[in-house]
Amino acid sequence: MEEVQRHSVHTLVFRSLKRTHDFFVANQALLPEIDEKLEKMKYSIKARDSYKLVFERTAKAKNTIVKSGETGRIEVVAQPAQDSMLAITAESEMDYNHSNSQMSLVPAAAANSQNTSTNSLQVLPKKAPTIPKPKWHAPWKLYRVISGHLGWVRCVAVEPGNEWFATGAADRVIKVWDLASGKLKLSLTGHVSTVRGLCVSPRHPYLFSCGEDRQVKCWDLEYNKVIRHYHGHLSAVYTMALHPTIDVLVTAGRDSTARVWDMRTKVNVHTLTGHTNTVASVVCQAANPQIITGSHDSTVRLWDLAAGKSMASLTNHKKSVRSIVLHPSLYMFASASPDNIKQWRCPEGNFIQNLNGHNAIVNCMAVNPEGVLVSGGDNGTMFFWDWRTGYNFQRFQAAVQPGSMDSEAGIFSMTFDMSGSRLITTEADKTIKIYKEDDGASEESHPVNWRPEIIKRRKY
Repeated sequence: MEEVQRHSVHTLVFRSLKRTHDFFVANQALLPEIDEKLEKMKYSIKARDSYKLVFERTAKAKNTIVKSGETGRIEVVAQPAQDSMLAITAESEMDYNHSNSQMSLVPAAAANSQNTSTNSLQVLPKKAPTIPKPKWHAPWKLYRVISGHLGWVRCVAVEPGNEWFATGAADRVIKVWDLASGKLKLSLTGHVSTVRGLCVSPRHPYLFSCGEDRQVKCWDLEYNKVIRHYHGHLSAVYTMALHPTIDVLVTAGRDSTARVWDMRTKVNVHTLTGHTNTVASVVCQAANPQIITGSHDSTVRLWDLAAGKSMASLTNHKKSVRSIVLHPSLYMFASASPDNIKQWRCPEGNFIQNLNGHNAIVNCMAVNPEGVLVSGGDNGTMFFWDWRTGYNFQRFQAAVQPGSMDSEAGIFSMTFDMSGSRLITTEADKTIKIYKEDDGASEESHPVNWRPEIIKRRKY
């Protein structure tokens, strides 16, 4: 059997190009001549399509062009006329399209003082879309590691006064730590399974906790005792959030529902149903939508608190959504999934942009007022992003506690303190880590290496 001769792809491509050229070269001489009348008509249609607004204004007036000898600027003086838009010829439209001079339709009171009814419009050149350059952020570094829990540390919450923070862990204990020194102030016991969520009320001396034991507890921090239980969840409760202005608590978990509780009367006001899998994250805000949930069914839902109904369901994610975070000042939020971190704009949930690169199960996120978004992965990776542009300015692997296995490098929750200058993370190596910005860094030592791939669709 004769052996087939092999050629490179380069040779085959150029051989194909040459054959195509030889095949069609005879047809080049048969092209019809360009009809000038049709060509003018085509440009006329294009000009009217692009500058319809200008033509409508000028159709109501007779155009008298006055050229100023001093500045060389062309001004169009508007005077009453009976001409219609159809009277504008194709030639004048072509001249208008291809003119390189700056034309401005301005009131011509100086050129014609008797004309009082001037209808004017300034025509400005359209700017090309520009990609915003990311703001420079200082890199973050680890400055404190706190040990004390005997199991995976699953959740963290900072007190509104910024004096202490609380953590909950798989050892069923809630621990309260001094933020300045990192020393243990208090241990609260009462849960019979892993503590998965914590919230501190900004208006009352209350700490709320939830866990895998299906319990939701309200702790009075003046007596350090449980004063209320919220019963209703059918399975583990994974996340919780407090409404910023109303005395309402929202909890969600493995029973695929989010429940809205009256903080004082313990009444289950609403049961938000619609998700088909575990609800892993919930956030509350004062403006609509007041409640946003992310679920393992790969959807994000926006809820109307007054009606207790879903306003929208965002199905852009392809994998489970484990974290949602609200921006502290912009009317936006972000959702995290192993496929992408996505930014959205409230209230309809309009998609803004993707943050690509964190190829891990993203368990948690946090954002500070400076626009630093942090995402923490199940493999211990941390990515720092510029919120506005989606630029990833820092990434690193969190160091595990000596004696721990490499598999215990997961980051389960994170939050900034009230000033936004300290980042607290809770991890699978049973430690709490606190990060701060590197004071010695500058734009020269850590330059912005910004290479945008494409022009992103933005709706700020």
